[in-house]
Amino acid sequence: MAATTTHFRVGNGDMTLVELESGRTILIDIRIRADGDDPAGEAPDVAAQLRSKLKRDADGRLFVDAFLLTHPDADHISGLRNHFHLGTPESWSKSTDKILIREMWSSPIIFRRANRNSHVLCDDAAAWAAEARRRVAYFKLWRFASEGNHIKILGEDIDGKTDDLGAILIKIDETFSIINGVYDSSFSARLLGPLPPADDAEEEVLSKNDSSVIVQLTLASGTEPQAARYLIGGDAEVAIWERLWAKHKLAPEVLAYDILIAPHHCSWHSLSWDSWSKLGEDAKVSPDARSALAQARPGAIVIASSCPIKDDDNDPPCIRAKREYVAILKPVGGEFRCVSDGGGDEPLVFEINWAGPKLKRASLISAGIYATGVGSEALAHG
Repeated sequence: MAATTTHFRVGNGDMTLVELESGRTILIDIRIRADGDDPAGEAPDVAAQLRSKLKRDADGRLFVDAFLLTHPDADHISGLRNHFHLGTPESWSKSTDKILIREMWSSPIIFRRANRNSHVLCDDAAAWAAEARRRVAYFKLWRFASEGNHIKILGEDIDGKTDDLGAILIKIDETFSIINGVYDSSFSARLLGPLPPADDAEEEVLSKNDSSVIVQLTLASGTEPQAARYLIGGDAEVAIWERLWAKHKLAPEVLAYDILIAPHHCSWHSLSWDSWSKLGEDAKVSPDARSALAQARPGAIVIASSCPIKDDDNDPPCIRAKREYVAILKPVGGEFRCVSDGGGDEPLVFEINWAGPKLKRASLISAGIYATGVGSEALAHG
């Protein structure tokens, strides 16, 4: 099967399903609003859309092979308790028919910094943290895991807290191709963040947004092992992108992408230290942060998982950030897309072939075109 990625219409939030060529699935964040669950509500029923794309196992359970949470804000984790099974896989109930998470991908750094800053976790984020602790305890007890008990810990924590996690720990700059305990040649993932603090002073001020998981995800198609690269950065802001550029500017391919999910829903704060609402056009872009986010490959696409982007003072999404991304894409013939544009409830769906990601025709009609890049031209001309 061809690899695909589905980018759901969740307003200012993130929810992406990656279907690998092998058939395995990776879910990145969710925002399943109560209004979407209500048949009379106006929000798209993204839960039903997601379920329609998933398979059932031999026990009749819908499942995702992996679920990556970039960080525990409500707009990245809403709907977890209502739609996903938490607890031992044996306790799954046919009557509730919730989705089984075969493997969690989670960073403990995010939750520690959130607690330190007295950030109150929403109920879904607290439930995720509890389930992650259960799975880590299972691994420590048995030193292996079964489906529904797997977890990957993304990034080393301070004070040796992750030193004994061995096989389930992914360190910064490591690349892995194991999902749910099985090697899968149809993808690789390189962990770029959350970055450790530069010093104790920085550790005290880093926010949960700056602790977002950042991953370069590479998808295979046929005989092409690097058919598409995705850069995913949660809500990481300007300080982190500056540090990533300082770290990788001599090897910028680490940050290269065919599709970038614009950080923090196309926020200006990922590109600048200045406030857009206060300074407007006088706000200055950070050259280093922009360089980190400018490693677009030919025909690249930047996706804003946000509400419609208007020429106003809002941030996110921010019209100035959109203009910067459009400028980044122009030299490579790329495209900028917002998931909320074009009308209708259908998500954006990209199919990966040897030449990279292409927007599927049904989504092309409903989503509209925002530039004239390679991906849209190939479909528009058949």
